[in-house]
Amino acid sequence: MAKGILGRKVGMTQVFDENGKMIPVTVISVEPNVVLQKKTVETDGYSSVQLGFMNKRANLVNKPLTAHFEKANTTPKRYIKEIRLSGMEEYEVGQEVKCDIFTAGDYVDVTGTSKGKGYQGVIKRHNQKTGPNAHGSKYHRGVGSMGVIAPNRIRKGKNMPGRMGHETVTIQNLVVVRADADKNVLLVKGNVPGPNKSLVIVKNAFKKQN
Repeated sequence: MAKGILGRKVGMTQVFDENGKMIPVTVISVEPNVVLQKKTVETDGYSSVQLGFMNKRANLVNKPLTAHFEKANTTPKRYIKEIRLSGMEEYEVGQEVKCDIFTAGDYVDVTGTSKGKGYQGVIKRHNQKTGPNAHGSKYHRGVGSMGVIAPNRIRKGKNMPGRMGHETVTIQNLVVVRADADKNVLLVKGNVPGPNKSLVIVKNAFKKQN
């Protein structure tokens, strides 16, 4: 069964297994999510669950959203995301979803927004090499060849300077090291995309589903 939850990246630390081996983990704060809405194939053309995460002050929410939260009998939420899940009958509007839906050893896919790097050149953006650093060289960090003369234009796909980062990134097949429902914390082996305090979506691994 597909399952997922919204969380907030806290940072990285390390834990030790029973053999004393160090495991680098990312700490994800997973406060209980609330099911705000269920979408079905009959009414919406697809199946999904809309989850709300983190409380928000009521005076910052407009009237339509306030009514939407009242239908789920919950307080206003800062983040609202849809997750396509199977087994929709197990979810009810207003139900709380906690991190104990995952257990240690589960494989998960974590989606987040990568760090924005601003406008960068080709060396940082596309990992190209620099030119000679001698004083006589007039090519240090340039773009290099723009291609052959014949088209009289730059072909599509040429690596160029531009905005780097701030993109939706999914890292697949990460292993859950610990799921602590009492502290609302999920420990995932390895790194996950995004800066600290950013929103992440944790779903069971698509390629590992039975």
